[in-house]
Amino acid sequence: MIINDPVALAQVTAAFEAYERALMADDIPAMDALFHDAPTTNRFGVGEVLYGIEAIREFRKGRGGSPQRTLGRVSITTYGDSFATADAEFFREGSEKRGRQSQSWVRFADGWKVVSAHVSLEGNSH
Repeated sequence: MIINDPVALAQVTAAFEAYERALMADDIPAMDALFHDAPTTNRFGVGEVLYGIEAIREFRKGRGGSPQRTLGRVSITTYGDSFATADAEFFREGSEKRGRQSQSWVRFADGWKVVSAHVSLEGNSH
């Protein structure tokens, strides 16, 4: 298995960056397109636990916009040509708390998709 194959790494990095742009613009269709459309796709957030793409979609529709943030350190690693992890630190506007985001990405026939995501903030009890 090749770790960080340059082609796969470039593809996942581009997908990660596209997700970040969509998140900051609250572009729900673009965010949905980057998550695997399946009941097995999960997202655990600062205050929510979402099992399945439908729960993720409902959450996004009801939250009223994405909190603005600045990324800190980002670490993307590919394992072979079909699996990757993306881990990032972030800082929300108006807060000094550091946030953390982890994503598992899988390459499907229609491109790289998030199959699992987790978001947390320092000092949050959730």
